Amino acid sequence: MPEISIVFFRDDNNTVPALDWIVSLESKAQTKCLARIQRLQQRGHELRRPEANYLRDEIYELRISHLRVNYRILYFFHERTAAVLAHGIVKESQVPSQEIERAIERKMKFQQNPDRYTNQGEV
Repeated sequence: MPEISIVFFRDDNNTVPALDWIVSLESKAQTKCLARIQRLQQRGHELRRPEANYLRDEIYELRISHLRVNYRILYFFHERTAAVLAHGIVKESQVPSQEIERAIERKMKFQQNPDRYTNQGEV
């Protein structure tokens, strides 16, 4: 399968939740997150556990661990050509339902107007 595009979701207030979250992490965790994003770009829909996992309602998680901390980036696919990174969290047990709901809301917004909710800046 060919590489897919990675898109960062841009919110109504022009913030980019996944990117802002990654930037807030310490350097080594950032590096691991970016490496996992690169794997998603390379493998797309074929990326599976332990690197990624399906949650529900077409929402997936990228799975990253560093120093016993579990980082997750929630994402969804747009058609067969792009993965849209909704936001990131630090996870202690299961991904909280409200975080999945937030990703679902972002997915619905993105589907209605991809241009409006796509980050145009450099990553």
